[in-house]
Amino acid sequence: MFRKMVFGAVSVLAMATSMAHAADMKEFRVGILGGENETDRLRNYQCLADHLKAEFGFEKVSLFPAADYDGVIQGLLGGTLDFAELGASGYASVYLKDPKAVTPILTTKQTDGSTGYYSIGLALKTSGITDIKSAKGKKLGYADPDSTSGYLIPLTQIPKTTGASNETYFASTQFNGGHENNVLAVRDGKVDVAVDDSSGIGDFKNGYTSGTFHKEVAKGAVDPNDFVEVWRSGLIPNGPLVVRTAIGDDMTAKLAAFFTDLPKKDKACFEGVEGGDFTGYVPVKPDFYSVIVEARKAAIGG
Repeated sequence: MFRKMVFGAVSVLAMATSMAHAADMKEFRVGILGGENETDRLRNYQCLADHLKAEFGFEKVSLFPAADYDGVIQGLLGGTLDFAELGASGYASVYLKDPKAVTPILTTKQTDGSTGYYSIGLALKTSGITDIKSAKGKKLGYADPDSTSGYLIPLTQIPKTTGASNETYFASTQFNGGHENNVLAVRDGKVDVAVDDSSGIGDFKNGYTSGTFHKEVAKGAVDPNDFVEVWRSGLIPNGPLVVRTAIGDDMTAKLAAFFTDLPKKDKACFEGVEGGDFTGYVPVKPDFYSVIVEARKAAIGG
């Protein structure tokens, strides 16, 4: 009985300490996934930092643009980041290491009402590649080891079309340091096919409505007329906005409400952060990512 009382007291104390810490937060730390150049990421997120500071009264909102996905994942696991928007596979990585480290609160909704996107394979028209079967013996470019559309899904789904593992079907595979660099790698002939994230809806000439290809087309880094889509996955769950669970339920609820209102409060900021034509955020629970968690566990591990 005494032992139960002690454990109960410790639990209550830990919860109270966590809630007090959340209420007294002077700095809010935002992790930004790698994949796009740092200057663009910081510029797109600055409006978000300004809104967070004004809304919650933080003395400081710090933006941490990680060099790669793992930098954000480790920050969340280590408690040095309070918030981030992850890809589904990135969330799975966190969940498999510590299912209580973060809480998914929202995800994006596409213009067609869906809460998913696609991994697409892009090649140059001049390559002569028209579909993934005609890419046999060519070079395949991945984005990041913790990317869903840029690694996990093509790793596990392309073989269902080709009948062989990517390592044996292609002459070589390589990581190119994020989604933006992957698109640029195929543009520059460093790889023959690059896999990247895309809404898969809208006009190909605009790079579709969202995703890395869309971003690169929008800023003039690539000409969509030079490219052809040679492969497309099934629908992938949009990645979650996650908060560090230790900040407490009250702050988590307030942050969910803040982000839900952001598209109406500052549409330009919302579009800058998300990099495409989304309609807003919708609530999401951990079980939305169960399929991705299991796929990552089987193919990659934590």
